Amino acid sequence: MQKPEFHIEQIIPLIKEQEPDRLDLIEELKKSDRKKWVRQPYVQFVSAEKPNQPGSEWQFEETIVLEHKTEGTIILDILKGGRIGGIEFVSQIRY
Repeated sequence: MQKPEFHIEQIIPLIKEQEPDRLDLIEELKKSDRKKWVRQPYVQFVSAEKPNQPGSEWQFEETIVLEHKTEGTIILDILKGGRIGGIEFVSQIRY
């Protein structure tokens, strides 16, 4: 049985292995105030109100896809400036 919590430290080794040039993302994760959360489909780090609009925190730039051996596909939403907007856990999505 999986533990109900997911820790941000579980993503750092994935980035080191699968996106070794993205040390900026590791630093962003280390700086995050959220270090753990209850497993859920999406964890939001930045307000997505009025996305990509002037003045909005959410200014999308790219997506990084990681594969975790027990969690499956993990998608990082990267915003302009290298901030992490949110993390999606595809295996947690219920259809």
